[in-house]
Amino acid sequence: MDTYAIISLGGKQYRVREGETLLVDRLKHGAGKSFQPTVLLVGGNGDTDLSPSATVTASVVADVKGDKIRIGKYRPKNGYKKHTGFRASLSEIRIDSIGGGAKKAAAKKSEKSEPAAKKTEAVAAPAADDHVKGMPSGYEELTVAQIKEQSSGWNRPMLEAALEYEQAHGKRKGALAALESALAEKESD
Repeated sequence: MDTYAIISLGGKQYRVREGETLLVDRLKHGAGKSFQPTVLLVGGNGDTDLSPSATVTASVVADVKGDKIRIGKYRPKNGYKKHTGFRASLSEIRIDSIGGGAKKAAAKKSEKSEPAAKKTEAVAAPAADDHVKGMPSGYEELTVAQIKEQSSGWNRPMLEAALEYEQAHGKRKGALAALESALAEKESD
């Protein structure tokens, strides 16, 4: 069984495999351009990943028009006849690859030699300087879901520091909303 992915394009979901071509609603990317659609699920070989970190790379083959649809209206005994038509604007896309994304990239980085690891530590050091005083420890690595769960147990200065950091660096809407609602609960108490 081959690997497949479910992607979202233009509010619609498509099940795709590597090398497959399909027609979707017209995309803003021009012909010959490649892009990465939103990946909702990756599956195949008996296992399914509902929170995928894989990336799907697709390219626009051509912008085309769909089949002509003829619409006819008729009212008997009145002589009323009206005919119109419609052709959808479509883009033909080809799925170039379904990759492993961040998980495979992290595995490849760990396999590299130690000098490469020292370079990544040097790059990561300035990010530690961005740590806002009073912020919960390890906040930078927390996901939005973890922030929602843990923010109810934080005190007001920790919430304010985390909110300040998020506004300056992350700007994750879910995290901002969770922190603001936790602050509102602290104010009402």
